[in-house]
Amino acid sequence: MMRQYELVERVQKYKPDANEALLNKAYVYAMQKHGQQKRASGDPYISHPLEVAAILTDMRLDESTIAVALLHDTIEDTSATRAEIDELFGEDIGALVEGLTKIKKLDLVSKKAKQAENLRKLLLAISDDVRVLLVKLADRLHNMRTLDHMTPEKRARISEETMDIYAPLAGRMGMQDMREELENLSFRHINPEAFETVTRKLQELSQRNEGLIRKIEDELRELLVTNGLEDALVRGRQKTAYSVFRKMQSKSLSFEQLSDVYAFRILVDDIPGCYAALGIVHTRWRVVPGRFKDYISTPKQNDYQSIHTTIVGPSRQRIELQIRTKRMHEIAEYGIAAHSLYKDKEVANGEVARSPRSNAYAMLRRTIEALAEGDNPEEFLEHTKLELFQDQVFTFTPKGQLITLPRGATPIDFAYAVHTNVGDTCVGAKINGRIMPLVTRLSNGDEVEIIRSGIQVPPPAWEEIVVTGKARAAIRRATRAAVRKQYAGLGYRILERTFERAGKSFSRDGLKPVLHRLGQKEVEDAIASVGRGELSSLDVLRAVFPDYQDERVTVKPSSDDGWFNMRSAAGMVFKLPGKTKAALDGAASETGPEALPIRGLSGNAEVHFSAGGAVPGDRIVGIMEKDKGITIYPIQSPALQKFDDEPERWIDIRWDLDEANNTRFMARIMINALNEPGTLAEVTQTIATSDVNIRSMSMTRVATDFTEVHIDLEVWDLRQLNQLMGQLKELQCVSTISRVFT
Repeated sequence: MMRQYELVERVQKYKPDANEALLNKAYVYAMQKHGQQKRASGDPYISHPLEVAAILTDMRLDESTIAVALLHDTIEDTSATRAEIDELFGEDIGALVEGLTKIKKLDLVSKKAKQAENLRKLLLAISDDVRVLLVKLADRLHNMRTLDHMTPEKRARISEETMDIYAPLAGRMGMQDMREELENLSFRHINPEAFETVTRKLQELSQRNEGLIRKIEDELRELLVTNGLEDALVRGRQKTAYSVFRKMQSKSLSFEQLSDVYAFRILVDDIPGCYAALGIVHTRWRVVPGRFKDYISTPKQNDYQSIHTTIVGPSRQRIELQIRTKRMHEIAEYGIAAHSLYKDKEVANGEVARSPRSNAYAMLRRTIEALAEGDNPEEFLEHTKLELFQDQVFTFTPKGQLITLPRGATPIDFAYAVHTNVGDTCVGAKINGRIMPLVTRLSNGDEVEIIRSGIQVPPPAWEEIVVTGKARAAIRRATRAAVRKQYAGLGYRILERTFERAGKSFSRDGLKPVLHRLGQKEVEDAIASVGRGELSSLDVLRAVFPDYQDERVTVKPSSDDGWFNMRSAAGMVFKLPGKTKAALDGAASETGPEALPIRGLSGNAEVHFSAGGAVPGDRIVGIMEKDKGITIYPIQSPALQKFDDEPERWIDIRWDLDEANNTRFMARIMINALNEPGTLAEVTQTIATSDVNIRSMSMTRVATDFTEVHIDLEVWDLRQLNQLMGQLKELQCVSTISRVFT
C-alpha cells in the first residue's frame, strides 16, 4: 500500500509546486474515514482510493484531482458528508466527490430503458467537470484489476458494463492504453474460455518467437539512426488477447491466419521527423496495400495523431507501425488528461478557458448537447452508442470542412452531420463531383455535396439506411412531426364538424382555457389527440361548452327519400335514386355539415381502410380508432356492430374522386369453384382480361369436389367489381361467388 510521502513525491515529480498540504489532508481524512473497512479481497479499503490516486499520478493530473481520488468513496461508504468535505477541502472538490458518488449508484447494465436513463445521468455528471470522468475511469480500472474476489455473476455484470460504457468512453477521450486494458480485463470475465484460448496461443507464439520483438526493434532503430534520426525511439509489443480476438471475429480468421500480432511504435521529436521515418521504412521494406492511414494531417475527433502503416518487415514478419512525435504519444496514452483544460485557471467572460486542442472534450460536449434532442432514453442510448463506439470515416464539404462520421455512413448521415435542416431537406448527393445514390457508403477522403429541396420531408425508410444516432433521431422526429401534422389536420376537421353540428363555433383559442380538463399541454396536442382517436370530439365540445346537451334528431320515415327511406344517413353522402346532384347537395346542407371527403390513401395517412377494403361506389362509414385515426368500413361490414354503443366514434364520410383518378382500391371476394384441373387458370385469366389486379389469394378445400378461393382484388370502382363478379359467375367451373366484408 502506498505511503503518504510516496504519494506526495509522485505528484511533485511532474508538478514541483503541488499543494502538499492538500494531499496530506486528503490522505489522512480518507484513512480516518475508511478506518477498518475491508474490501472483498480482505485488503484494507483505503488501498482502493490510494491505487486510484496512483493511476491518476501516472497521468500527471493536478493535486485537486488526486485529492478527489482519495476522497471519492467517502460520502458513499463512510460517515462523511458533502458539507464536511466542502468545509475542509472547498466546494470544488466537494462537487467532484458528490458527482462521483452519484455515478457509483448508477446501474448501466439493467433493463434497456433504465440503462439508457442512467447513461444519460452519467454523461451529465461528466459534463460539469471532465475530472469526474478521469477519476471514474481510474476507479473502474482498479476495480477491474481486483475483480477476482467477486462472485461470477457480479464479475460478468461489471465486465459487461465496462466493455459497453467505460472502455469506449476511455477510447473516445483518447486514453487508448486504458481502453485496451479495460477491454482485456472485461474480456477475461465475459468470455473466459475464449480469453484462455487466445492467451495460451499468444504465449505459445511468444515462446516460438522469443527475442523476435527485440530483434525487430534493434533493426528498425539501426535503420533510423543510419538515416539521421538518432533520437528516434522504437517500442514493440504483442497485441492484447481481446484485440486479437476482436480481429479474428471481425475478419472471420483463425489465430494461425493472423499475420500482424506484433505492433511497433516509432517516436520522433517533430512532425517532419514522422514523415522522414515513414519514407525510410517504406524505402527499406515492402508496404502492405490498403494499410496506410495518416492521422497527423487529419486527426481523429479525440485528438489522436499518428501515421499507421503495415509492412513486411525484418524476418519477413508482417508488422504494424505507428509513427508519431513524443507529444502525440503522450496524448495517445493519456488522452484528454494530457491537455491542460482541467488545470486552466484563466477566466474569460466568466468561464474557464479551454484548451484549443481539446477536441476530445468538444466531442463529449456535443454528445451532452444531444441529450436535449432525444425524445426518450432509449433513443439517447442508441445515439450515444452509435456516436461513441464506432470507427470513423473522414469526409469533406465542397468548402473543405472536415466531417467525421462512423464507418458505413451514407450521404444522409453526412447531411445531418452538417445541420439537421440540411438532412431534412436532402434529396440527393454528389460524391467527388458525381451524382450518387443516397445509400452509397462514404469512404475516407470523399467530398460530398448535398442537393436540397425546400419541400422535402425525410422518408421514414431512411431510418434503416443511416448509421449515426443524430440522423436516426432527426428522421424519427421529422416523421413524428409529419404524422402529428396529419392527425392535427384530421382532428381540426372533425372538431369543426362536431361543433357545427351542435350549432357552435370552433376555434383554437377556445381550447386554451380548457386544456387542463382535457389533459393536454398545448392546443395542437389536443387537436392531434382527436385525430388519433385518443380524445373524443364530443368530450372537447362539452369541455368548451359545459352546458351543452346532446340532443339526437330522429329522422322521420318518408316514402320518397331514397334507399331504405333514409334521407342522408346521418350526414353520410351517397346517391339517392332519382335525385339530381343539385338536389343531393341541398339535402346534405339541410341535414348538417358536409361529410369528410375521401380520396385514395397511401403512406402514413391518418385515414385507412379496414382489412376487407372498400371501393368507390360502396356506402362507407368511418370509425375513430385510437392511434389509427379513421378506419373506413363498408356499411355492410359486420365489424361495425361492435361500435353500435359508441356513436361518438362514427364519422360521416363520402367518396370524392375526380375523373382522372388513377388509384385502385382493394375488395375481397370468395369463389366456390370445382376442384378440377384448369379451374384456377380460368378464374385468373378472366380477372386479367377485366383489367383487375390480384393482390393476394388463398385456397381451402371444403369438399371432395369443391374448393373455396379467397381473392383480394384491386379495382377502380364498384362498377368494375360487379362486372367482374358477373363474368366469373358465368364460368362453368364457378359454383357461387360473393363479396366478403370484414
